[in-house]
Formats: sequence, structure tokens, C-alpha cells
Amino acid sequence: MIPTLSHLPHPPEDGATLAGHFTDLAPPLNARQAHLEASRCLYCYDAPCVNACPSEIDIPSFIRNIHQENVQGAAQKILSANILGGSCARVCPTEILCQKACVRNNAEECAPVLIGLLQRYAIDNAHFTEHPFTRAALTGKRIAVVGAGPAGLSCAHRCAMHGHDVVIFEARAKAGGLNEYGIAKYKLVDDFAQHELGFLLEIGGIEIRHGQRLGDNLSLGELQQQFDAVFLGLGLAASKRLGLAHEDAPGLLAATDYIRELRQADDLSQLPLAEHCIVLGAGNTAIDMAVQMARLGAHDVNLVYRRGLEDMGATGHEQDIAKANQVRLMTWAQPEEVLLDDKGQVRGMRFARTRLDKGRLISTGDTFELVADAIFKAIGQTFDDSALSDPLARELKRQGDRILVDEQMRTSIPGVYAGGDCTSLDQDLTVQAVQHGKLAAQAIHARLMLTVEAA
Repeated sequence: MIPTLSHLPHPPEDGATLAGHFTDLAPPLNARQAHLEASRCLYCYDAPCVNACPSEIDIPSFIRNIHQENVQGAAQKILSANILGGSCARVCPTEILCQKACVRNNAEECAPVLIGLLQRYAIDNAHFTEHPFTRAALTGKRIAVVGAGPAGLSCAHRCAMHGHDVVIFEARAKAGGLNEYGIAKYKLVDDFAQHELGFLLEIGGIEIRHGQRLGDNLSLGELQQQFDAVFLGLGLAASKRLGLAHEDAPGLLAATDYIRELRQADDLSQLPLAEHCIVLGAGNTAIDMAVQMARLGAHDVNLVYRRGLEDMGATGHEQDIAKANQVRLMTWAQPEEVLLDDKGQVRGMRFARTRLDKGRLISTGDTFELVADAIFKAIGQTFDDSALSDPLARELKRQGDRILVDEQMRTSIPGVYAGGDCTSLDQDLTVQAVQHGKLAAQAIHARLMLTVEAA
């Protein structure tokens, strides 16, 4: 349960009814639909969709396999580039990546090839009788991976394939990271993250130790001494603050905290419900939070952003999901004051209206208030500095609040690599984190094998 929302009521509908509001956002393709959709692909040479895919999946090749009714071949092609291809097919913003780059995405065509749904079809219908990848000869090398999110799992799987033994150190009770705790429930249903994890671990050679938190009962210095290489997939565990008074009042919390509880809840009817709520932010997390509160039964959901719709981090597709769920998108408004009732609990928020002046965001001088039982912050995540508190970890070079890495995912400390949201590279996307883990594993393997040859 969420202590800061303990004063709120529960949803009026029963658990079974609420569960029906969190079914698949996009229904899967059936075999006939997949075959027809695959036939639309032109199998381009030097396909722009591949260049737009952060994990470098050979998209025309796997789609051709589907068209030829070789579903397992299609799935293996996907998984060889992206071992978490099943979850990425569901959560990836394909509308701004591969499908945006599709040559059929033009005024003369009705739509781009539905690459994401075809990828999901291949993974869901492959039905492997055994793990499709085998380990190379054992090297005797041991790799430490900190964080069992997409980056860490990807790195671990690829290292295991190369014949190294891997130990994953994970703070939470379940592995999966963002896929398990941070994605909207209607995007990853039926415990998909855990099923995908089980499949990944079938490669062998990977051990997961739970309850292990860097900066608490784990130090980078010890890991460097005990393992041949270390990969940090720490994510961004802390939420940014508004910098306003009463930010810790009952009824105001990070959206990620609520989403985590919602994803782990067995009975959604036992969650606290804010009948009137405000979500602050402009990214996919803000949309996820607002939509899920609406689906739980909130009467009034306002998503408020300090700039315009065109500046929102959430894609047009995500914005359409919010509108379809009666979420009100309010722009050009910046939080100014948290309003409390006589019990010290959130009752609303005062906003300052904003505008651009020569490229700078300024207040117009006008204000307005919104009533709310709860306010959810989705204004971005930041690095939890306590994770890098031991002497060696403090030597890591940073770029802003992120860990600085090069194109091979190497940090400033030899033998220590990093990937995913905690690094200074690229967008904070699941598919990008998977690619980071894969690249780091390749760099780790190359270095370790060079050391073996030199010896």
C-alpha cells in the first residue's frame, strides 16, 4: 500500500471489472492478419526501418520469414538482435522509430507496415521447444551485472552466450526493472515480464541475487575485485523534485511509485483512488499514470505541462491514448503552489500560466487553481547518488547526473561498463537499454579474450 495516499477511497468497481480495463492496449494479430501485413513489406535493400531500430533488428528478413510461414525463424532473427524483443514489440514507440522510417509511411499509402505487431506475432507464436541460443565453451570468466532491468538482462544473456558466468545483483524482489515495475499495466499484461525473464535465463550460466543494492550492501570496489568485469545497469531510481513547499504532504508522490504498486497489485480494487487528480509531466510516464488513474475510475484527470503539446516527450500516439481515456491535457501551466486542506493533505495546486519569450519560458502573471485529491509527479527521473557512494564508485566520471560512457559502454574506470538510463547516451527507451547491454557484453568479451590471448 502507498502510505501517502492511505486517506483516499478505493475504486467503486470490483477487482474483476477493473482488471478488464487493463487488457492489451493493442490486440495481437492472428495468423491471417500477420500474413497479409507481412505481404505489404517491400523487403528494402538498406532498409530505413533497420537504421531506425536502436537494437538493429533485421526487420525485412524477419517479416519475410513470417510471410513464408517460418515463424520460428522470424523469432530467432529478432531475438538474436534483441533478446527482449517480446516486450519491446509491446512498449517500443514504433511510431517514431521503425514505422516512421518505413517507406510506406507517406501520403500515397494508408499506413506504414505494422512492424511492432508483426514482431509481437513472431515472438508470441514461435513456441520454441528449447532455448534457441547455446553457450560457447566456458571461459572461466565471471561478470557482475548490477541491475536486472533491460540493460542488465541483455548484457547478462549475451555474456552467458559467450561462455562467461554471470551474477546479477538486483535490489528488488523481482527481476525485470522497468518492464516489471514501471510500464503501464495495459501495455505488458499477463505477467509477461516474468515469462520473458524465464525464457532469457534458459541460456544458463546466469545467477540472480536479490536484495542487493549498490551503495548499501554492495560496493563497486568489492565487485571489481571479485569479478573480471562489472556492468552497471542502475537505471534512474530517484524522482526529480518540484522545489515547492509541502512537496512531501500526504497526497503528493512520484507517479513511478504508484505505477509500481499498481503493476504488483493482485486486486486493483484495493488501490487508493484519487477521484480528482493532477499529473505533472509530459512524457510517457505521465501518460501512463493519467490513463491508469482514469481506468481505475477517477472522475477528473488533468495532465499539466509547462510548455505546448508539440514539446511533449510523449508521442502523438501516446497523447491520443490519453485523450481516448478522457484525460485532459493542459499546457502552458507551471506548478506554483501545493494547496493543502485543514488536515495538511493535498486539496489542489495553483499554477502560473506560461508563454515563450524569445525562446525562454516565462510566466504571464496569471494564475489558476485545480482541485485534486492527489498530485502525481512525472517530471523525470534522476540518478540516485547513494548508489555510487563507495570510494571507487565516486571516481566514475559523470555527465550531468548520468554516468559517462564511450561508444563501447566503457566508463572511466577500467573493467567497469554501464548502460541504460543511467548513462549519458541516447533516449531513455527500453529498446535502447537492451542495445546498450548487448554492446557492453561484446566489449567485455573482446577485452577478456584479448587478455586470455595475451597471457
